Amino acid sequence: MVQTFLKSLPLSTVTINMESCLSDSAYIPKTNLVNLWEVAPELTVTCTSHLLVSTSHNLGALIVRRDNLRLNQVELKMKYARVSLLVFGISFICFFLGTQARRHYHTQHHMHSHHHNSSTVSEPPTPPPEPASPPPEPASPPPEPANPSAGSGYNSTGVFDVRNFGAIGDGITDDTDAFKMAWDAACNQDDSAVILVPYGLKFMIQSTIFTGPCQGGLVFQVDGTLMPPDGPDSWPQKNSRRQWLVFYRINEMSLLGGGVIDGRGEKWWDLPCKPHKGINGTTMPGPCDSPIAIRFFMSSNLTVQGLKIKNSPQFNFRFDSCKNVHVESIHITAPALSPNTDGIHIENTNGVEIYNSVISNGDDCVSIGSGCYDVDIKNITCGPSHGISIGSLGNHNSRACVSNITVRDSVIRVSDNGVRIKTWQGGLGAVSGITFSNIRMDNVRNPIIIDQFYCLSKVCTNQTSALSVSDILYEKIKGTYNIRSPPMHFACSDSVPCTNLTLSDIELLPAEGDLVLDPYCWNAYGNFQTLTIPPVSCLMEGIPGSNLNNEMDYC
Repeated sequence: MVQTFLKSLPLSTVTINMESCLSDSAYIPKTNLVNLWEVAPELTVTCTSHLLVSTSHNLGALIVRRDNLRLNQVELKMKYARVSLLVFGISFICFFLGTQARRHYHTQHHMHSHHHNSSTVSEPPTPPPEPASPPPEPASPPPEPANPSAGSGYNSTGVFDVRNFGAIGDGITDDTDAFKMAWDAACNQDDSAVILVPYGLKFMIQSTIFTGPCQGGLVFQVDGTLMPPDGPDSWPQKNSRRQWLVFYRINEMSLLGGGVIDGRGEKWWDLPCKPHKGINGTTMPGPCDSPIAIRFFMSSNLTVQGLKIKNSPQFNFRFDSCKNVHVESIHITAPALSPNTDGIHIENTNGVEIYNSVISNGDDCVSIGSGCYDVDIKNITCGPSHGISIGSLGNHNSRACVSNITVRDSVIRVSDNGVRIKTWQGGLGAVSGITFSNIRMDNVRNPIIIDQFYCLSKVCTNQTSALSVSDILYEKIKGTYNIRSPPMHFACSDSVPCTNLTLSDIELLPAEGDLVLDPYCWNAYGNFQTLTIPPVSCLMEGIPGSNLNNEMDYC
């Protein structure tokens, strides 16, 4: 009877409503309603949230809840029996009413009434929900680069991730080409751009020159690690051994980030041509080039901030012929015996600010070469090292000019020198307008030193010409010195004396013992604004009569 009834239904109107259509039950397997499909194999299934199996007849509805989806055949037959009784009862009532009203039209009007009522059955209370897995919206097209030639590594924020140009970042693969492509793409960007070196990866790069000028300002964001090939034997013969990463003719660039620049300098330091690295502690002859880690050349408006640089083969940073340079919050480290690993060296560069940084290495924390002026160095923690130096200047009888340099509010500890001016005999030019102020010395061998007889060997010959050193102010320099050397050392040229040296509020005591050594002076002229500890009785007053009168020849 149930089968006969279901077969008589308009099956296209049957709806099976299910809960959790968004789950893995997007349809009812035939095994769950096997008997129903036997009589209605073409049944269409629709999932709704109303848990009903309903028909469009005004004869009732099958209620199928989620916990009954796996009905066995017995349960299904019971449901069909209930439906049959319901259908029979409704049919009997209709039959009785029809006979009472229209006896003579019983057969025809009973069938007509039955079909008419089916068209007025109300729909389910609410419309069914949307399909469980609606077709995905068409993907929005990727943003086009502002400059189509910038390549696929560009995104709408102006960030050029080196990985998008093929960089791997495993510390072994050569990522040089990827960095070059990222640089070219960012450099050609009309607006400011960021080259991103992502965190957590190590990128090995060969000796490379990144060349400008660029269209807009550029940020080189180093959050990961950059490293060169590991030592001289891994360095390609065709590549320069004097420099690693060079930025040339760049305007408005920032080298930023919390990442690391690892110079991998250990094997370079051990070359037999390095001091005391040859047989029996000797220094062997021969070419001894080692790469500078980061070099800026003929560039302007530069910022270097936040980076950690370690174990450079030679200088960590070098700025040549640059202007408007701001260095802040960097951390440079190398062993105390690593040769020529100056932290920051500047040459022919002006408008320099070096602030809030920590430097420990095997040479000068900061060295200032020829052609530099308007330099401000503040809040530097320096050492172990060779201190903060102006020079060396005048090598090979060259002309050198340095002026308007300030070093202030800093600490120098466990270093061979504190604040130093060093020049070669035979040079020309001048050092003037220098201020060393508010500097703390901690166990420093030569806290204050001027050396106009600078020489790297024992065979330097005496020469008459020299740079002029004048207008040097030392104030608020306090702390301790290593007793192997006097706390102040002024060794000035025989022919060109040091002049206008000013000392104020100097207090230097031995790091060990109670013996206070006397300062050393040679042909040095100056004055005191306050008493000094120790007293500097060797400093001469006034202006020397033997001073060369033609100061216009100096610079």
